[in-house]
Amino acid sequence: MIQQKEQAVRRWFAMWLAGRAEGLEELFAPDAVYIESWGPEYHGLEKIRHWFAEWNTRGRVEEWQILQFFHQGEESLVRWLFRDRMEDGRTEAFEGLSLIRWREGKIAFLQEFGCSLRRYDPYAAGPEPRFDGQQTRWF
Repeated sequence: MIQQKEQAVRRWFAMWLAGRAEGLEELFAPDAVYIESWGPEYHGLEKIRHWFAEWNTRGRVEEWQILQFFHQGEESLVRWLFRDRMEDGRTEAFEGLSLIRWREGKIAFLQEFGCSLRRYDPYAAGPEPRFDGQQTRWF
């Protein structure tokens, strides 16, 4: 069963890389909930399908690399690296986690958590913190 869960996640990521969502009903329960790391959430397979199709008119996922899987019962945690390029030229890249709850072999719930790749030590210059001042768009 673990291999089937990992294969389902790999298929989902591959759909984004290809820009085509063929077979979504094989991956997601009809009443699935999907929460993106920066706030939007989608309720139901048809909303997930609509979001996927609409998003892919505005951008392209260039990388979505799986780094690690963790499984416990009907829950999985996937650690990954993500990079996209939007039609307006913006790019986004971050590390993330997906918490997945399974029901009857399908994704019933998926929540993403993101972590910036711009890492630094705010105390490198002394005891007072110095932050880079850049606003992260997806938080």
